[in-house]
Amino acid sequence: MYKVFLVEDDRGIAEGIAALGRTWGYEVRLCRDFQRVTAEFADFAPHIVLLDIGLPFAGGYHWCSEIRKLSHVPIIFISSASDNMNIVMAMNMGGDDFVAKPFDGNVLMAKIQALLRRSYDFAQSAPVLSHRGAFLNTGDNTLTYEGEKIELSRNEYRILLCLLESKSKVVSREKLMERLWESDSFVDENTLTVNVNRLRKKLDSAGLRDFITTKFGVGYLVE
Repeated sequence: MYKVFLVEDDRGIAEGIAALGRTWGYEVRLCRDFQRVTAEFADFAPHIVLLDIGLPFAGGYHWCSEIRKLSHVPIIFISSASDNMNIVMAMNMGGDDFVAKPFDGNVLMAKIQALLRRSYDFAQSAPVLSHRGAFLNTGDNTLTYEGEKIELSRNEYRILLCLLESKSKVVSREKLMERLWESDSFVDENTLTVNVNRLRKKLDSAGLRDFITTKFGVGYLVE
């Protein structure tokens, strides 16, 4: 089921879109705190974002820019400010489409469906993964923490991706090695240990101490 994150401060409009989205088979979550849009986005890990321009505290352009630092997830702006300048601005800030209010709900759903199909059927897109305020960028193989990007090697990225996909669960060393083999990298026990230790040092240096826990004789986890 595709997940839709809706950032709209008009409660009536938001609930109407959410109800319609669920009839189309989407899981829809409404933004609750308009000062923590990025945090709620990361917690939900949606496949697509619907974003109003006029929002309390900070506008939709600001939040689009913040989300784009973390993810390439598709973003549709929905706004009554539909003059050419705002539409151009929305696209330049990283938006993928613009729907003017008032709109036909089924037209909006059709646009969502088309954008999801283009983004996920034909491209290797994925929602952002996060833990302890760190965001794994699936587009450029980096980790962002407190506004700073941590460069990861291909193996380090795949190890962290595998651990975050199974957050709070132990991932065996065997499974990690299998994931690395999928990238045509031959990895034995010693190579895996070296890669995990290098990853830990990078995380420690960035302030993410004890990010990865070792379960001796079993594997690793983030919790």
